[in-house]
Amino acid sequence: MSAIELAFVSPALLVLIFLSIQAGLYYYGRVVAQQAAREGVSLLRVVPEEFEREAEADVEEGVADYARTVGRESLTSPVAVADYDADEGIASVVVTGEVITLVPFLELSVTQRVEGTIERFEADERDRPERG
Repeated sequence: MSAIELAFVSPALLVLIFLSIQAGLYYYGRVVAQQAAREGVSLLRVVPEEFEREAEADVEEGVADYARTVGRESLTSPVAVADYDADEGIASVVVTGEVITLVPFLELSVTQRVEGTIERFEADERDRPERG
């Protein structure tokens, strides 16, 4: 009787194990995308307004490379989109990628968006020389 019970329980146990591993891989891919976006926002926040266009392209390339390096096989084909909105004072980065799957024909993608306020460095009024 125990061999028949094992025949019914084993497939369910294997499915449960594979689903647990898949959940972990999805979560890890999501964390990689989020951390890559955070790195990009950290770089983009301190860029002066006059260099915003060049910085966006550099940050997008650097963030995608970072996600590829850290994610390796767990986050495939990462794409980063950076946005520097000087009027609103917000820098944001969106990272999208595909998560590796154990289940055939299952496609999982993650998208993480991180934004932060742009830092503007100005001299203190007391430190400015008097004009006149």
